[in-house]
Amino acid sequence: MTSDRKHERTSLRRAAAARRSLALTSATGALVLGAALPAAAINSYNAAPAPERTEVGALVATWDNDGDPATPDRVDWVCSGTMIDADTFLTAAHCTTDWPDNVRFHVSLDQDVQAGLDAAAAAHPGDPAAVARAVAVEGEAVSHPDYPGPAADTHDISVVELPAAAMKARWSFTPATLPTAGQFDALGPRGLDGTEFTVAGYGTQEAVRGPGGHTHPGGGVRMKAPLTFEALNDAWLRLGMTAPQGNGGACYGDSGGPNFAEVDGRRILAGTTITGDSPCYATNVAYRLDTAGARAFLAPFVALP
Repeated sequence: MTSDRKHERTSLRRAAAARRSLALTSATGALVLGAALPAAAINSYNAAPAPERTEVGALVATWDNDGDPATPDRVDWVCSGTMIDADTFLTAAHCTTDWPDNVRFHVSLDQDVQAGLDAAAAAHPGDPAAVARAVAVEGEAVSHPDYPGPAADTHDISVVELPAAAMKARWSFTPATLPTAGQFDALGPRGLDGTEFTVAGYGTQEAVRGPGGHTHPGGGVRMKAPLTFEALNDAWLRLGMTAPQGNGGACYGDSGGPNFAEVDGRRILAGTTITGDSPCYATNVAYRLDTAGARAFLAPFVALP
């Protein structure tokens, strides 16, 4: 694997320091808002807002950060994902594992989740739970039991099960269409080479060099960008995101988000963003959803095609 986004929260928090600090401390009730940079997601080149992709959402978490697990004192969006039926949000296992015991996960389908968090933080200072409720619906995360697996198949997949009525009351969306079993094996590299791919998510921009080194500005707004096929592996789709080819691409915070493929006139959720090159300029590596392993994990949660 290339230098990756598996340390998602660490990298995303560093990026957040460049765009804003959203720290809610239960002991003091203090709200700290840093200087905000213009919000953006995906790469800054060849990208566009994606208000029409209403099935694409942000994973929002509340968790403890001050050593007192009784109450959460942090809230932020941490990853991206996709609704695959009325009550199931698909994302990456590295987004939902290795958290403090009191972590709670929520899903927002807002176009600009960062603006929502900022407004909610101002309205509910010192209350991260209220902030999360204002922008998102709480659910229960289920990660693949074998994550992290070997490099050939890390099993980096999870879902957040949500109350369907609460989701329907807040947002209108059509769930993404999953691929059939072995669909991309059947197409093969030659068939996939002419396929249009689109990545979507809420993540930060590509690396920007500054006085303190590389930063990844932006994040928190749902965006999309075109990709081109590079390679098909047993568990992975490798997709090019280089600017000269007209591509954009994913970056930190886009993990778990969708990589759509246009197949026979239908938009298929081909895979979920997992990793790529650390500056976010070259390659997006997506976890395939047509494999036996991915389908076995998803079967208890969604009707598979």
